[in-house]
Amino acid sequence: MSSVAVLTQESFAEHRSGLAQQQVKVTALNSEEESDPPTYKEAFPPLPEKAACLETAQEPAGAWSKIRPIKASVITQVFHVPLEERKYKDMNQFGEGEQAKICLDIMQKTGAHLELSLAKDQGLSIMVSGKLEAVMKARKEIVARLQTQASATVAIPKEHHRFVIGKNGEKLQDLELKTATKIQIPRPDDPSNQIKITGTKEGIEKARHEILLISAEQDKRAVERLDVEKVFHPFIAGPYNKLVSEIMQETGTRINIPPPSVNKTEIVFTGEKEQLAQAVARVKKIYEEKKKKTTTIAVEVKKSQHKYVIGPKGNSLQEILEKTGVSVEIPPTDSSSETVILRGEPEKLGQALTEVYAKANSFTVSSVSAPSWLHRFIIGKKGQNLAKITQQMPKVHIEFTEGEDKITLEGPTEDVNVAQEQIEAMVKDLINRMDYAEISVDHKFHRHLIGKNGANINRIKDQYKVSVRIPPDNEKSNLIRIEGDPQGVQQAKKELLELASRMENERTKDLIIEQKFHRTIIGQKGERIREIREKFPEVIINFPDPAHKSDIVQLRGPKNEVEKCTKYMQKMVADLVENSFSISVPIFKQFHKNIIGKGGANIKKIREESNTKIDLPAENSNSETIVITGKRANCEAARHRILAIQKELANITEVEVSIPSKLHNSLIGAKGRFIRSIMEECGGVHIHFPTEGSGSDTVTIRGPAQDVEKAKKQLLHLAEEKQTKSYTVDLRAKPEYHKFLIGKGGGNIRKVRDNTGARIIFPTSEDKDQELITIMGTEEAVKEAQKELETLIKNLDNVVEDSMMVDPKHHRHFVIRRGQVLREIADEYGGVMVSFPRSGTQSDKVTLKGAKDCVEAAKKRIQEIIEDLEAQVTTECAIPQKFHRSIMGPKGSRIQQITRDYGVQIKFPDREENPAPATEPAVQENGEEGGEGKEADLSSPKKCDIIIISGRREKCEAAREALQALVPVTIEVEVPFDLHRYIIGQKGSGIRKMMDEFEVNIQVPAPELQSDIITITGLAVNLDRAKVGLLERVKELQAEQEDRALRSFKLTVTVDPKYHPKIIGRKGAVITQIRTEHEVNIQFPDKDDDNQAQDQITITGYEKNTEAARDAIMKIVGELEQMVSEDVTLDHRVHARIIGARGKAIRKIMDEFKVDIRFPQSGAPDPNCVTVTGLPENVEEAIDHILNLEEEY
Repeated sequence: MSSVAVLTQESFAEHRSGLAQQQVKVTALNSEEESDPPTYKEAFPPLPEKAACLETAQEPAGAWSKIRPIKASVITQVFHVPLEERKYKDMNQFGEGEQAKICLDIMQKTGAHLELSLAKDQGLSIMVSGKLEAVMKARKEIVARLQTQASATVAIPKEHHRFVIGKNGEKLQDLELKTATKIQIPRPDDPSNQIKITGTKEGIEKARHEILLISAEQDKRAVERLDVEKVFHPFIAGPYNKLVSEIMQETGTRINIPPPSVNKTEIVFTGEKEQLAQAVARVKKIYEEKKKKTTTIAVEVKKSQHKYVIGPKGNSLQEILEKTGVSVEIPPTDSSSETVILRGEPEKLGQALTEVYAKANSFTVSSVSAPSWLHRFIIGKKGQNLAKITQQMPKVHIEFTEGEDKITLEGPTEDVNVAQEQIEAMVKDLINRMDYAEISVDHKFHRHLIGKNGANINRIKDQYKVSVRIPPDNEKSNLIRIEGDPQGVQQAKKELLELASRMENERTKDLIIEQKFHRTIIGQKGERIREIREKFPEVIINFPDPAHKSDIVQLRGPKNEVEKCTKYMQKMVADLVENSFSISVPIFKQFHKNIIGKGGANIKKIREESNTKIDLPAENSNSETIVITGKRANCEAARHRILAIQKELANITEVEVSIPSKLHNSLIGAKGRFIRSIMEECGGVHIHFPTEGSGSDTVTIRGPAQDVEKAKKQLLHLAEEKQTKSYTVDLRAKPEYHKFLIGKGGGNIRKVRDNTGARIIFPTSEDKDQELITIMGTEEAVKEAQKELETLIKNLDNVVEDSMMVDPKHHRHFVIRRGQVLREIADEYGGVMVSFPRSGTQSDKVTLKGAKDCVEAAKKRIQEIIEDLEAQVTTECAIPQKFHRSIMGPKGSRIQQITRDYGVQIKFPDREENPAPATEPAVQENGEEGGEGKEADLSSPKKCDIIIISGRREKCEAAREALQALVPVTIEVEVPFDLHRYIIGQKGSGIRKMMDEFEVNIQVPAPELQSDIITITGLAVNLDRAKVGLLERVKELQAEQEDRALRSFKLTVTVDPKYHPKIIGRKGAVITQIRTEHEVNIQFPDKDDDNQAQDQITITGYEKNTEAARDAIMKIVGELEQMVSEDVTLDHRVHARIIGARGKAIRKIMDEFKVDIRFPQSGAPDPNCVTVTGLPENVEEAIDHILNLEEEY
């Protein structure tokens, strides 16, 4: 069930803010009980039954009036937003614009239902239905987002602000919801008393009224101050503040008594006037009474006992006051007075005095004598020893004072005596079994004694069960204290002194190593420095903090070890220096991808083979420089290889020009500005000067032939000028003017150069000073150019404002894409500001602001763009969809090039997901358009094939031709089937290389088709080159096939298997030499194959080569056949001596006598039998030599 609000014109305004002051029967809400929705009777009152019953009609309707109506769970309210307060007034957008979006958002946020309607006065009526809370929230959102906001301030006393906020800010939130406003209250530390209210006019008025009401309510409360002597405050407060609390409760008045620490006498009362008067009277009565009846006595109590009289949190004083009704006044702690004053009725003072003395003497202070170095042991680890005593006697306070040989105990007398006995026993025991020693060690050695992460000192502590106290660095103290078991103390002392004396004999050496090498020496995760430390364990190596930018590495340790470590590290640094030689190679950006190679293959190969580090600039950077780091010779080799790749890929020429080395610096200019300007002007050629100090005059220019020639002329001309008369002037101009001064394609600056003959250099993006323009040349030329440029700059500084008319239909072209066209105009014409009228105003006036010349040039440019737009036509180009991707090129590069070259816009159609094969039009060769027939038959192009071109008619036609030229064409080339696998290459590398080289797609038929036809698809211009390249590859493969047939000639040689090992040689050395020398393959029979003749050696290769290899083998066999073998008896005990370490000695004998000597294997029947094989005369000589050796050994 929902209740509907019926509104009258009078209550309408009040209803809008939801807070009607008076109860109006027909309002939707009432101010007292906002949560009660109106009942049906309230909203629609019943008509009187009889006119005669007027008297009775006035009376309440009997028992019904006493029954509280059932609350509806859903309520409805209507809000009205007048036209002048509406935020969104655009009538065309009603129900679809911003307003509707906001309403939907409010509904989602609050869960209320909103309905909008327009009144005759164009005001907005909003009906909100939902639960009460949702309606309140929705109303607040409507006011904030659909009505224009106003703000006002209201000033109320600062002390009333908290009443507006309420407990936990609830009152403020409630008030904001009721009034649909935002209320800002200044912070407590802000002295302002102004409260800011933001919302609608009515809402502000309501909120203001409510705030003033709260303040007025607070003002009704009276405040009174009563001056009462400080000494009587305790009687008014009563023990534990009981009396004052009682008065406050009974009278409902707030009484504020200043605390004892605050030296104020006045007591503040706050409350309703009548009740406040009662409270003041009662306090006055107590004060007067006590003033008459009380008297005082003064007693002396030791200052140290005052705190016991006061008790924790003043409890003892309150206790005395409660028991005796006497107030005890204690002098402040900063006073030296020991006099305590008791104030009360005479008969009670005696009892109070007894209490005071009892409290004072209930505690005692005692001390135990204990050397200060023992305090730590008495306290124990983490206070364990002390905790045992304090747990038994929690009221005893034990205090250790640093540097004093005593311990102070404080607490109840009995407990203190027990604790004292326990501590004394502890001290006695510790003195008997503990000792300490002090040694003096120069503080600079302390950290070495401690060791890395405390390693040394922790070892000593654990080993000797002692405590070692080393003073902190900032104390600069030499004294080290050792405490613990007497024997352990002596041993630790001895070891520490030995360590210290060793350190005094150590040497410290400072090694100068450039900081850039420190990280390399330390290595990843400290691996390299760990190796050095393991090699020289006694040497401590300290590197400086990277933040200090220091080159000093400190070595410390025994003299000899430090020297060895120094030499080792110096050698290491020398290697690093040698390997850190660096050269920069400028390579045209377009060739970087070729240098990198597919998957980084090329660059990886160069890096590995030249053993260098090669860094290429990032893809998105403008830099063309490749940096090579490593050994000088390796860097040069890598540089040579990279330049060779560039030279091979492009028509790059290299010219050397001789220019005296003394002129090099002036030609390069500050930070290379001058030479950079020449390189840019000459199409980005690379100019390389020899390194400074080399004395060489040769300057290398590299780049396209035409540009190189241009740069060479300029360099020689400038060098000549420099030698005769060089003059330089610097000018300054705002960076945004530079583009305008240079002009489109450098036109303006070229004019100045041609007129004067001077060279003008503008700063690059890398230069720090972006305003500096340098003019160079002869004095006369420079001055003339300076004059021209200064005039131009002066004109640019003269800012003017101008306007021009631009048809509104063209405005969008300038402002779309976040105003890209306007940004380009601003960049090109000295930062000129172009302002187009706001959309929807239908104005055609465009304002330009900037330098006069820039404004004129910008106007001219805008006019040109408009002419282009006026002359713009749209043409269609039908190209089958399957070719679209190929036409676009990688990342749309081809299409971007056409749009740039012809100044047109090209739009491709959306892709057709599943084209029906039946409706596929006939393939159009080279993108030629079909018939002109308009009917939707198969000959008319499909929508997904049509590319739209927009621009000037003649440019559209040219762009269309360019697009059609990009349509790929397919040709067929006949290649013998058996060559296909060689054309494809290993893992497709061969075919990929050709496709990359000729920018075409090559398709080889599947092997099962056994077809000879290879298809090539690509741009017509590339197809001929690709076909020629493919046929050349076929010729190469056929030549290789023929060569392979010649190379596969086989020759068989019969050789006794016993000679095979000799022909093969040690580790295959002999046979490998024959293979390499004669370029043949030699195959020996497999020993395990019984079917194979064991005496047959097969030689494969060119016929002539196989015959030469056979002769070489037969020569060896001939020599082997002449050889003899003799056995000689040689004592097995000398075998090892004759063989030597790793067979070194026996090999020497075998080489010297050209024989083979075989020793028996372990477990042979005759361990003394040695076999010598070779030519008879050599064998005899070798046997004699061996027998002589046997006698020697």
